[in-house]
Amino acid sequence: MAQTKRKRRSKHRGNAAGTIEARGRTGRKPSPEEQKKADKTAARQRRAERLAQPPTWNRATLRAGAAAGLLFVLTQVGLFQDDVPVGQALGICVVAMVIYIPLGYMFDNWMYKRMSKRPRR
Repeated sequence: MAQTKRKRRSKHRGNAAGTIEARGRTGRKPSPEEQKKADKTAARQRRAERLAQPPTWNRATLRAGAAAGLLFVLTQVGLFQDDVPVGQALGICVVAMVIYIPLGYMFDNWMYKRMSKRPRR
């Protein structure tokens, strides 16, 4: 009897809960070099997606808050000088946030424009 040339279909089987699970990888396992290349490509893609987002004041505020919090911790640990009063440290952190927020937004805006000009591959 002649064999058919029909391509095999991948089967989907349901489990006991009724959900359908697709079969796992059926091809050969990628070599370490191929895996490394795929990882680099994926990382580059994630970075490009992150930088392709337009800048937001919310993101700049969160980043400035994190930096001001770190500054507060460093002033209380005594990295800059010993025995900094809490009020003075909070004042420094508020001033730092007022400076960091617009600077962070401008930096994000600069990076966004720079990434937008770059031609896509």
